[in-house]
Amino acid sequence: MIVPFTLESLPTLARSTVDRQETLRTNPERLVSKWSEARVVLLDDTGRTPVAEGSSSLAARKAIDFGTEPPADAVFLGEWEDTDYWSLPGRPEGDTDTVKMSGSWGVVEEVPRVDGEIWVELRGYGDQLDDTSAGLFTTAQALRHWRRQARFCTRDGSPTNLIQFGWASKCEAKGHEEYPRTDPAVICLVHDQDGVNGSHVLLARQPVWPAGRYSVLAGFVEAGESLEGCVSREIREEVGASVTDIRYLGSQPWPFPRSIMLGFTARADRSAPLVPADGEIEEALWVSRDEVRAAFRNSAGGEAVPTPIAGGASEIILPGNSSIARVMLKAWADAEE
Repeated sequence: MIVPFTLESLPTLARSTVDRQETLRTNPERLVSKWSEARVVLLDDTGRTPVAEGSSSLAARKAIDFGTEPPADAVFLGEWEDTDYWSLPGRPEGDTDTVKMSGSWGVVEEVPRVDGEIWVELRGYGDQLDDTSAGLFTTAQALRHWRRQARFCTRDGSPTNLIQFGWASKCEAKGHEEYPRTDPAVICLVHDQDGVNGSHVLLARQPVWPAGRYSVLAGFVEAGESLEGCVSREIREEVGASVTDIRYLGSQPWPFPRSIMLGFTARADRSAPLVPADGEIEEALWVSRDEVRAAFRNSAGGEAVPTPIAGGASEIILPGNSSIARVMLKAWADAEE
């Protein structure tokens, strides 16, 4: 019996093994006592972190190398296998060259390399990390973005200082406390009404994306709006399609800068005309399951290889390996109609 498709694996950036240990954020004695044995994840000004070449683990530093107790800008990430993990700002030091590797969307990029370590960014390298490293890097990146946007109090405009080891801020004027925020966004795989799982999927591209890149549709949840209501509105606004049978699939943090992607699937009439939103959607089209499967085969090596569709009338490149969109498309492509 054919059943509705579900995600076959956790989205890349949803993986984690670390216990966040929320109660320790207000227990400085405990955190300071284990600082000398802790490890530190470095993030440079662009959000890159060091990884040993050929490794799937972050090249975390010894905390004791940064002092006898946590510096003021140290952020506590959590505990794993009796070791505390923190993040701090850092940058490559020494003689630096570059190495080419696949980044976001499979585009080849040059990344810094020094002393056998490459400094990678989360969007392009997250899928190559083990579960522990993926979780640490994602959390560190999310808190880094929040801190950069929360230097001043939203209530009185005064400067803020980090408290709770990076998980809250307090303003200097009135002592107002603020906490990291996450903006919910829906992302929906829309397929046609053939069978249980459809025979075609609706893909679209934004004008600012690299040539040939297509993905499923997504958008931010508005104030006072349900998730399902957002799915229906976004699809209608972006491509003019009405959807039914909205169903939740899974979620993934997306700290660029502070989102969580909430994955859904829905059905739409493939015979109805598509009307891309002017200035927001450059093109929208229906792609067959065989064409999506071919696109996955062409990107198996990590590079962005265009796949002809519609008899060669167009080409597509699928979303990068770190996105939930790719996991959703893979699950749909592997399912039976």
